[in-house]
Amino acid sequence: MYFRDISVVDHLGQARENMHLVTTEDKITWLSDNAPPADLIEKVEVYEGKNRVLLPGLYNMHCHVPMTLLRGYGEGLPLQRWLEEKMYPFEALMDADDMYWGTLLGIYEMLASGVVSFSDMYMRLDGIFQAVLESGIKANLNNPLTGDENTDIKQDIAYLEVMQLIKDCRTTNGHIRAEAGLHAEYTSSERVVQDVVTWAKEQNLHLQVHLSETKKEHTECKERHQGLTPTAYLHSFGFFDQPTVAAHGVYLEDSDLTILRAKDVTIAHCPTSNLKLGSGIAPLAKFLRHGVKVTIGTDGASSNNNLNMMEEISLAALLAKGINKDPSLMSATEIMPLVTINAARAQGRTNCGRLEVGAQADLFVMDLSRPHLQPIYDLPANIFYSGQSSDVVLTMVEGKVLYRDGAATLIDLERVLFEVNRIRTEKLRQLS
Repeated sequence: MYFRDISVVDHLGQARENMHLVTTEDKITWLSDNAPPADLIEKVEVYEGKNRVLLPGLYNMHCHVPMTLLRGYGEGLPLQRWLEEKMYPFEALMDADDMYWGTLLGIYEMLASGVVSFSDMYMRLDGIFQAVLESGIKANLNNPLTGDENTDIKQDIAYLEVMQLIKDCRTTNGHIRAEAGLHAEYTSSERVVQDVVTWAKEQNLHLQVHLSETKKEHTECKERHQGLTPTAYLHSFGFFDQPTVAAHGVYLEDSDLTILRAKDVTIAHCPTSNLKLGSGIAPLAKFLRHGVKVTIGTDGASSNNNLNMMEEISLAALLAKGINKDPSLMSATEIMPLVTINAARAQGRTNCGRLEVGAQADLFVMDLSRPHLQPIYDLPANIFYSGQSSDVVLTMVEGKVLYRDGAATLIDLERVLFEVNRIRTEKLRQLS
């Protein structure tokens, strides 16, 4: 595809006008303020760039995508009650087919907000894998381990699902990646933690974990483990020796940040979920000052209640400005790497997350002619503080258009909506 005479905001937050970008198969093959040579654009679609801006695709770095099925279920409860009274009973009834439909709904929503890849922690991975494969989006998937001292992880369904996923992913050419996961310190015994670390090292898997999400989690961990924070506790097992994405980090201490920086751990900042569950506000600016890598995630739709990355980015930036009383924080040059190149690297996707010749053609386009985006003095600021997911008019993953002008190209939304409402009715009947 040839994007002609289009504005561009790249992975470093730099804006340029009247640019020309060409994709060939799955790669970017031209990016310049000069038009491409004729032989490069022969027989390709020309996309006119007037009143459009093109950006590198976004990464949703912490999610439980099938939880679209629980959107709005369990409102007004703190995390532990929300989990124990609402989430766990509903989830126990969900099968792989339910996961498939819930995942397709979530993927549709993400594609509509410019997302090209996501990192997910959930169960019944065969259903999730199939939905990701059919939709064309990229993903790093795991089913996180939990358990007590009697748990043999190699007999656990989460372990078995990930081992099967490893095999399934071999046919996707890196498009879908298997990872290991630990739900959290508070849901796992020492034996489980050590066994997950050993397994991840044996299989050379990246790791995902919930970390210091609530004050209760953080404080009780220190009480259980002789003053060790969840970060220090996991570090004592060598958990962070493998590339790790740690979600939340609301209550991380300075000593934790020292460990995370030294071990090159990436924090997935989830501001909406942390606010909605009353968990607190993670100190994003402090993370960055300490040199810790940060990305952004929506968390699940049941605690957000959407998967709108445009909204999540804006909230993260505004919260950082507000709690630090510093309007200069979180400029476009700080924001863009968090949701593009930092995130791609955290997923192990070294040729993704940027707009450069030779990089994978993962991108999205926004319509700048909308009233709330005009006039334009500072294009990146308009995108992140005025832009909406409804302004996204095209999302491309590896050179394939997966979303265009209000519709996903490979997802039958009418069928998806029918199925998710069928599942809702069925599960509520079973719970009653």
